[in-house]
Amino acid sequence: MSLWLEPLSGFGVGLLVGLTGVGGGSLMTPLLTLLLGYAAPVAVGTDLAFAAITKSFGTVAHRSHGHVKWHIVRRLTLGALPAALVTILFLKRLGGIDDAALHVIKLTIAASVLLTVLSLLFRAKLLSALRAHPNRQLTGRPQAVATVVVGALIGGLVTISSIGAGAVGATLILMLYPQLEPAEVAGTDIAYAVPLTAIAALGHIWLDTVHWALLGSLLIGSLPGIWLGAKLTRHLPERIVRGALAATLTLAAVKLVG
Repeated sequence: MSLWLEPLSGFGVGLLVGLTGVGGGSLMTPLLTLLLGYAAPVAVGTDLAFAAITKSFGTVAHRSHGHVKWHIVRRLTLGALPAALVTILFLKRLGGIDDAALHVIKLTIAASVLLTVLSLLFRAKLLSALRAHPNRQLTGRPQAVATVVVGALIGGLVTISSIGAGAVGATLILMLYPQLEPAEVAGTDIAYAVPLTAIAALGHIWLDTVHWALLGSLLIGSLPGIWLGAKLTRHLPERIVRGALAATLTLAAVKLVG
């Protein structure tokens, strides 16, 4: 059954990632463990390699539509890459992470994902409140520093669990830069995740947790899926993209809690 389930899972996740920028690790890791029966360390390592390749194609597509905000990508990457390297070294020294700790991490991320959903559903009110009280919104150097710190936090989470680059990243990008459109959140979120997941994937290759045959099957479906999703963001109305993002995140949170 996995002969068609694996490519189909790759296509579905790729489509959602291309459309919304999130759902990669939040959906793929539960799919690999719960539906396809892979061990958690293998699911995490393979998912990171999957995300690095898939999101590279997504970045090219979103860049062609002008959806990527590169100054935000640079700030996030500045924090994320060193954090990922430190986390890999920590995991190597520790000998991995047990299932109990991984479950706590997933529950924490699920709470963050649900906050994202609320922010999307009430985006108009949030923007109105920020415009009415501009002193509450970070700008300039404080905004840049906060973005680097956010990148470091996500870098550690992603390296441990493969989850967070899209789900948590979308939350915090939206909070720090509420003026961005949903397509810009998606494009920026995908672009900074490429170097982060690549570094984390290389670390997991070192830890010998990447299943190469599984990775190939997932990519067969994901590459056309993410390209199609990125194309659709250009043509779909903002409310539909925002609704798809909220629905994807809600599903991700349910999967994580489950």
